[in-house]
Amino acid sequence: MTASAPPVNASLATVYIVDDDAQVREALAWLLRTRRLLSECFDSAEAFEQAQALRAEQRHPACLLLDVRMPGMSGLALFERLLEHGLTDAMPVIFLTGHADVPTAVATVKRGAFDFCEKPFSDNQLVDRIQAALTQSLQWLEARQSGQAVRGRIQALTERERAVMEQVAAGQPNKLIAQQLDISVRTVEVHRARVFDKMGVKSAVELANLLRDSS
Repeated sequence: MTASAPPVNASLATVYIVDDDAQVREALAWLLRTRRLLSECFDSAEAFEQAQALRAEQRHPACLLLDVRMPGMSGLALFERLLEHGLTDAMPVIFLTGHADVPTAVATVKRGAFDFCEKPFSDNQLVDRIQAALTQSLQWLEARQSGQAVRGRIQALTERERAVMEQVAAGQPNKLIAQQLDISVRTVEVHRARVFDKMGVKSAVELANLLRDSS
């Protein structure tokens, strides 16, 4: 059986701040400290990208506060890179925008950004959105880990057990499964019991829900 991954660590939830304005970075980091939230600051999209290396494996909740306009790589260009690598579910993006950037920010939300906050922003409203983004990140990471655990259990099944599992999850009765697989009903019952034990379920409905939620 494949080794289980380390659990998602909610206590290490981190807010990444990417803004070329040092005063903005310092103010945001201070605000987050007052709310007992961890943060890491970067003065450019390039610095963030290099530090993160666009990692697909993330073990703690995170969100990204991203300025739209910066020298070099813009916040929008970094967002496109994150989208390409499928990282915006694990690390939701909140854009920090000036008034002129609002239409662009709205368009990015439609493409998968979590939200945008117009400068100057309300501290309480921004923190509320950050907390919501971190909650979404946590839920996504936990769902991913749960899916990985289920796939590990499936890999531990024999080929025959997997064939029986698919039929059971589809709601087929033992007699019909036996006919389709050309085995005895008693053999189906044995395999069915083993599948339930290995998958950690007690009914066909529970099995079907587990497979659906992990897909």
